[in-house]
Amino acid sequence: MKFDYLIVGSGLSGVMLCEALRKRGKTFKVISNKSQQASIVASGLYNPVVLKRFNKAWDAEKHLPVAMSAYEELELFLGIKIDYKLPIYRLFSSIAEQNNWIIASDKIPLKPYLISNIKINTNQNIYAPYGYGEVKNTGRIDTKLLLESYSNVLNNEKLISHESFEYDKLKISKKIVYKGIESENIIFSEGFGVRQNPFFNYLPIEGTKGELIIINAPKLNSEVIIKSSVFIIPIGKNNYLVGSTYAWDDFNNDPTINAKNKLLNKLDKLVLCPYKVVYQRAGIRPTVIDRRPLVGQHKSHENLYILNGLGSRGVLIAPTVANDLINFIEDKLPLQKEINISRFD
Repeated sequence: MKFDYLIVGSGLSGVMLCEALRKRGKTFKVISNKSQQASIVASGLYNPVVLKRFNKAWDAEKHLPVAMSAYEELELFLGIKIDYKLPIYRLFSSIAEQNNWIIASDKIPLKPYLISNIKINTNQNIYAPYGYGEVKNTGRIDTKLLLESYSNVLNNEKLISHESFEYDKLKISKKIVYKGIESENIIFSEGFGVRQNPFFNYLPIEGTKGELIIINAPKLNSEVIIKSSVFIIPIGKNNYLVGSTYAWDDFNNDPTINAKNKLLNKLDKLVLCPYKVVYQRAGIRPTVIDRRPLVGQHKSHENLYILNGLGSRGVLIAPTVANDLINFIEDKLPLQKEINISRFD
């Protein structure tokens, strides 16, 4: 079998690579054992603002329109609904935070995203005595449904092999040969699993375990995303995603009681109505020391590439950086220095 590209990994970045190639009419084959769960268990939140410090997220004005267009096209291609446009209400803990919000909302980079007026809390089931600040152009992508639906398409077209990638079976010359598959190029998009990759394991990627819970709260009646010490995201049928935790010393996908209790302790300070936990999930986020993705070409093998390290804002930046990598390979367009792995040579 001959293909233009071999893609290792079927998370969000892998799907975006497939989409970039499909639009160009390029052929590809995906290999994935689905061992990395970061995309599946992610909240799917897209948000152009860093709400801890009231700053614009990195290159948000570039990434957001590309992402919105990409998810709209995926909805049409797959025949599903995945983009739920919801405002984020940033809960204030003091009058000082209110004042900081008003100052931030007047800054030119943040004007497209922040509403300056303080919103008074009218939901008696949420403790928010100082009200909220509203963020525009935000929402949630149902990443679990997206990845499952895209995997079904690849399965039907026999374009995915569900297996662990065996690096010692890879033969590299002018062509890539792997277990009977011949390809012009190979792109590794393995998430945290790249630490086992002998070609790119020198890159400074770390794992940050994140855990979410899903609660059912019939009386909560919230139709916005609430962000405080945790976020509360409505997902329908009185269910809400609550997250997320960060752990730097646990590298498995098993949910933990400790993380659940941390989330519940924070949630109980915000939610004043009864609820029950219906599900908990966990995954390892691939994160980079400088908070920028890992995109680029291997130092010695010109047909080996990587796309990784999207971190907690993967939903926002994945479509852009996937396009950037394919444009780099196909059109020889330069990669942005901030994302090029050559910064770690």
